[in-house]
Amino acid sequence: QVQLVESGGGLVQAGGSLRLSCVASGSITGFNAVGWYRQAPGKQRELVATISSGGGTNYAASVKGRFTMSRDNAKNTVYLQMNSLKPEDTAVYYCNAGPWSVVLTTGFTLWGQGTQVTVSS
Repeated sequence: QVQLVESGGGLVQAGGSLRLSCVASGSITGFNAVGWYRQAPGKQRELVATISSGGGTNYAASVKGRFTMSRDNAKNTVYLQMNSLKPEDTAVYYCNAGPWSVVLTTGFTLWGQGTQVTVSS
């Protein structure tokens, strides 16, 4: 089973940028989709962005125009470039990969430890 490890989080001021990385222990080319998710304290985990095996991306309305998801198959890595960060972006960010039906419904049973993003006002 391919393991995914998130990194790149940190503390940043509003308006700043961060780039998150999601490194897979094996090839990611076999997955239909990869998703970035986030969970803020007291809230449910939500889907932030997805990327298909062909590189097509989609974003939640709350991050569209500010976040960019990309993938480097040679490095088995998916990225989330986050610009113009807002305090409401504060959350633990996770990545996961699998069939579209699972990615879109956040239906995974196993999650990594995630990476904390904190945006100060």
